[in-house]
Amino acid sequence: MTVSKPNSMPKIPTTKVRPFWWHAMWALVALYFFLCAINIMGSGLKVIGKETSWLQTAIAEGDNPLVALLAAVLVTAIVQSSSFTTSLIITLVAAQEMSVRTAVFAVMGANIGTSVTGIIVSLGTMRIRRQFRRSYCTALMHAVPNVMTVLLLFPLEWITAVMAKRGPDGEPGVGILTSTAEWLTSAIGLGEIGKGTSPVKLITKPVVSAVKDAINWMTEEAAVLGGVLIAVVGLVTLFCGLVGLVRNLKGAMLTKMEGLFSKVIFRNDFLAWISGLGTTVAVQSSSVSTSLMVPIAGAGAVKLRRVFPYMLGCNIGTTVTGVLAATANPTAGAVSVAIAHVLFNITDNLVWYPLRMIPIRISKWLSSLAARKRKHAFIFLATVFLIAPVIGLVITELFIF
Repeated sequence: MTVSKPNSMPKIPTTKVRPFWWHAMWALVALYFFLCAINIMGSGLKVIGKETSWLQTAIAEGDNPLVALLAAVLVTAIVQSSSFTTSLIITLVAAQEMSVRTAVFAVMGANIGTSVTGIIVSLGTMRIRRQFRRSYCTALMHAVPNVMTVLLLFPLEWITAVMAKRGPDGEPGVGILTSTAEWLTSAIGLGEIGKGTSPVKLITKPVVSAVKDAINWMTEEAAVLGGVLIAVVGLVTLFCGLVGLVRNLKGAMLTKMEGLFSKVIFRNDFLAWISGLGTTVAVQSSSVSTSLMVPIAGAGAVKLRRVFPYMLGCNIGTTVTGVLAATANPTAGAVSVAIAHVLFNITDNLVWYPLRMIPIRISKWLSSLAARKRKHAFIFLATVFLIAPVIGLVITELFIF
């Protein structure tokens, strides 16, 4: 006769808890490939732009202020680098292929277009609704104030430019932002300095170069095809790196990081702002610094109310690249455009930090909507960064000018 053991309970499988250093190591590996992916993707898209020469044409042909703004939005959204676009604009002004007043409108568009990278990164967390809501809200806290600042300053700049007639033919003059920048250019002497090198580009160069060399070898003379393949590899690598980064930010590592971020780096709004400014100056790319915050805030390591001042700091930090581009080969026009870029982002900070609840609530509302129905995230991305610029370009060219 078999006697069963009393109170026998089935064994519950235990989950192995890995130590903090393990998660930290793999999070750094994932972060490295995440940064590589952004540069790989940007390299591929720049190859496409150079081979088809549409980047320079799209911006340089923008004599209409609205065309210049929308073209810069479209170009920056595609190459995913406002630093690239603003440097290109400043170079065109220095070569006298673009007027200063038109360049200022184009710089405004670059500030909108640079927000697309963070939104794309946030889409990688769509499988987990709560995490996606936080990630998407983080990305929007960069996009929303940039769009609202353009809606505020673009009409003001355009109206004051029309009112300030120049010459016997009544040619429109320059707006208040441009005239202020030109006055500061004449008042401040900027010595010639060399263009800085991004440490992110230095540490990711081996991987980026290996990918580019391998694909260029396979595609040989088909440069455009090579650019497309490089961009695709960068996109796939970005999502793989993002998944690894998010997974290792959870659990034991998230507990450690929460204390570091909440008690040290993001203890108050000023420190958060300084962190955004310093990070962007260090890496010379607001696309990198803002996109890096998306998975960190999405995982809960940073409170959403501290994300907003961080993003404002990133906007100030991104102006450094333009200043370097202008002063490396200084002309009055190029320096004026760089200063106008600085003034634009200072205005962005001065206006929206006191009124921060407006963009924060808009971001939270849009992210909640996207979390319930994810198609709204794609609709917003396509509308702001692709459909609206294209429609605006067509309308202004056919019916206004």
